[in-house]
Amino acid sequence: MSDPRILSLRPDPGEYAWTFGGVPPVARIAPGTVLDLYTEDCFAGRVRSEKDLVSEVCEFPFLNPQTGPFHIEGAEPGDTVAVHFVSIEPARDWAASTTVPLFGALTSTHTTATLQPPLPETVWIWQLDLERRTALFQARESDLRLELPLDPMHGTVGVAPANLEVRSALVPDAHGGNMDTPEMRTGVTCYLGVNVEGALLSLGDGHARQGEGETCGVAVECAMRTTVIVELLKGVETPWPRLESDTHIISTGSARPLEDAFRTSQLDLVRWLVRDYGFSELDAYQFATQAAESPLANVCDTNYTCVAKLRKDWLPARETHRGVHAHLRETAVALRH
Repeated sequence: MSDPRILSLRPDPGEYAWTFGGVPPVARIAPGTVLDLYTEDCFAGRVRSEKDLVSEVCEFPFLNPQTGPFHIEGAEPGDTVAVHFVSIEPARDWAASTTVPLFGALTSTHTTATLQPPLPETVWIWQLDLERRTALFQARESDLRLELPLDPMHGTVGVAPANLEVRSALVPDAHGGNMDTPEMRTGVTCYLGVNVEGALLSLGDGHARQGEGETCGVAVECAMRTTVIVELLKGVETPWPRLESDTHIISTGSARPLEDAFRTSQLDLVRWLVRDYGFSELDAYQFATQAAESPLANVCDTNYTCVAKLRKDWLPARETHRGVHAHLRETAVALRH
């Protein structure tokens, strides 16, 4: 096997993308390229202490900067881009989280309007121990200190939307975007349907860890050094973002209300079983009903995101997405050695 092409990119502060679509590519890459990337946190690195309130140091809508987009040579509508996460590592020994007025699942919001006043802005700075693989929670209103394991992930991965749309990097939808699922971690392959020539792939919004649902709307937000391998599957359609790990196949759905996000993820999983695993539609519906796991990704973004996942060892031994996940895993192992 020939050595893969490697492109390294650390954007300058003015070189990040804030939308999917409507942004010229920063580079053209061939399928099989390894991207060695730096991504900034969702605050563009401006929340650095407990005194740095988002409302004072950040300017809406310039939140959630993305590294990219990358034009993938040969990508056309009807194809699928496969993005395999070789490694996701925090670029700093600290991360930030916060409450944001009128944002989050347990507060009044602009779309769930009530007479309640907004929650106060409060910032938590998490100390990251990269050797011990821990994130330290320090309470603001007591002396409580608790450690959680690091579980680095990317909240935002996506391509340009269809139909000439330009979407904020804060929005998840069929193009990917701000899905905020903890499933997007090292060792996973993400499949994204191509909507425009070149696909225009971007990623960002690194989280040192995040609970399912991202309840307050903000994870342990962290700059990342991330390595991915990008591959192209010609003639393979992927209507909603899918993920594949060594153990699971995973469908996503993003919408409001929450039950529609749930329905979309479950329907995509059923159709995946029909296409690649030999099920009829009704058999797939029954099997997924009894076997699927359904974790929440986020219940705070412009659209909510649900996940539907199935264990591979419960499925027939069939190849999905032309076996690209296994191939990219082998490439990733070779890169690490």
